[in-house]
Amino acid sequence: MDSWNLASALVFCRSGGVFRMRSWSDSCPVKFPARNYLITSAVIVLAFLSALAMYHRFATRPWTRDAQTRANIVGIASRVEGPIIQIPIRDNQTVKAGDLLFEIDPSTFQAQVDNWAAKLAQAQAAAIQSKQELDRQTVLYQTKVTDLRDLQNAQDSFASAEADVAAANANLALAKLNLSYTKVFAPVDGYLTNVNTSPGTYVYAGQQLLALVDSSSFWIAAYFKETQLRHISEGAAVKIRLMGHESEPFDGVVDSVAWGIFVSDGSTVQLLPDVSQTIDWVRLPNRFPVRVEVKSKPPIPLRIGQTASVAVSDR
Repeated sequence: MDSWNLASALVFCRSGGVFRMRSWSDSCPVKFPARNYLITSAVIVLAFLSALAMYHRFATRPWTRDAQTRANIVGIASRVEGPIIQIPIRDNQTVKAGDLLFEIDPSTFQAQVDNWAAKLAQAQAAAIQSKQELDRQTVLYQTKVTDLRDLQNAQDSFASAEADVAAANANLALAKLNLSYTKVFAPVDGYLTNVNTSPGTYVYAGQQLLALVDSSSFWIAAYFKETQLRHISEGAAVKIRLMGHESEPFDGVVDSVAWGIFVSDGSTVQLLPDVSQTIDWVRLPNRFPVRVEVKSKPPIPLRIGQTASVAVSDR
């Protein structure tokens, strides 16, 4: 039977509110009951309610994929200048507080210590001599051999000698302090980065040579839309998931919410605010950083810049 004959061999009729399909060769009807339409409507309603519930959950329990791992970075710099004689560390090494990072040639600073030690001894000797002269002048004045001026001169000389001793002591202490600065130690536990220095490099005071990531300061910077901030409060529990480890969430707590972000419009230029024209049809909400404190052990060691997602569990 060709397609034209097949099409003409089928007829549809309606009897008693039920569609029936008849064939010229088969008189048994095929029924399409009304319950199929009810099932379809129920599925649509359930889908709508599910979408509404998901939207309500997203609105009241904010979630974002725009989050990164952050930590405090300690810049390591020398407090004195000179050539490095040893640097017993390597890039990306884990260090403990008090570990030696590098040492500057101490010979110049040791010489300063020796010099001021000698000047201190000289000042102390001069102070002893001035004290002896003061004692003699006191006895002579009491026996009416010398006048008051000689006694006062001796007193002034002794006071000046004592001041010289104090100055020499201070300079010696400073020289010893500078000598101790030739060895630079790790101030906190952490991870070294940007170690690109070799022995022989001449460094200057205040010049940062490497960075130390404080291992106890890791936190999560999560960026939420401004429309979600009213559902985020300090102390709220959150779930954190790192990229590549979505199935291993760990706990966190909202520490604080930023009070502002940089705004280019309105910045003062030549004493006048610079405001650009906006003709946007759609106004997109700004994102504000929310600081999240890590409360449980993450599945992998945290590193600055790791991508994460953050979901607020409660308010």
